[in-house]
Amino acid sequence: MLPYPQIDPVFLRLGPVAFRWYGLMYAVGFIAANWLIPSLSKRRGVSFTANVLSDLLFYVVVGVVAGGRLGYVFIYQPVFYLSHPLKMLAVWEGGMSFHGGMIGAILAGLLFCKKHKRDFYEVADVAIVSVPIGLGLGRIANFINGELFGRVTRVPWCMVFPDGGDVCRHPSQLYQAVGEGAVLFFILWRLFHTNAPRGVVFWAFILCYGLSRFLIEFFREPDLQMGLFLEWLSMGQLLSLPMILLSGIMIRKLYARRG
Repeated sequence: MLPYPQIDPVFLRLGPVAFRWYGLMYAVGFIAANWLIPSLSKRRGVSFTANVLSDLLFYVVVGVVAGGRLGYVFIYQPVFYLSHPLKMLAVWEGGMSFHGGMIGAILAGLLFCKKHKRDFYEVADVAIVSVPIGLGLGRIANFINGELFGRVTRVPWCMVFPDGGDVCRHPSQLYQAVGEGAVLFFILWRLFHTNAPRGVVFWAFILCYGLSRFLIEFFREPDLQMGLFLEWLSMGQLLSLPMILLSGIMIRKLYARRG
């Protein structure tokens, strides 16, 4: 067993204002995207002025936050939030869905491309490479917060989380930080620098995230209010299955179209 590091979720306090690691991780993720997207776009002959890039990030941020919150509200806690509708706006209390945020970001990206008359795949292939950075950092923040911990286990690196009872659990947040962060970034980075058809990098993100999430969910404690479906599948796994299937079909079509 490894000791769980008691890290204060708030890294800086200025009077009544508290700055949390969770918010910092997301901020660093968007800063990384702001730096990486222009660099990668040059390799694809895609131009992003400072104003256009700022517009893109604004659309994506709004899409992620709105989609992530609505996804959590209507997928994970519909009864509670329909009974307390004002609580839907209380994002500072936690409660975001990756799958909802992904749909929100894609819709926001489509609106951005329509506004600026850009090809969606052209923009998405460039922008998606930076996403695992934010995802990986976000999982580290989950670990610091002691939330979204893993299932009970006896592996030598298990930890006792403050809100997880007096049992030893998988540090599944760190598994996800590696799988959805470092590994996924490496795959997308390498694929981006190949001669893959336009759109493949975007769909590879959908495929690899879905696979990673599906596998690591076996080590993560299911949401208390959801439990397991058929006694072995979590909601996260159910939502990841369509991602895996659709992205596999789309990648095959894109390669077949190029011939």
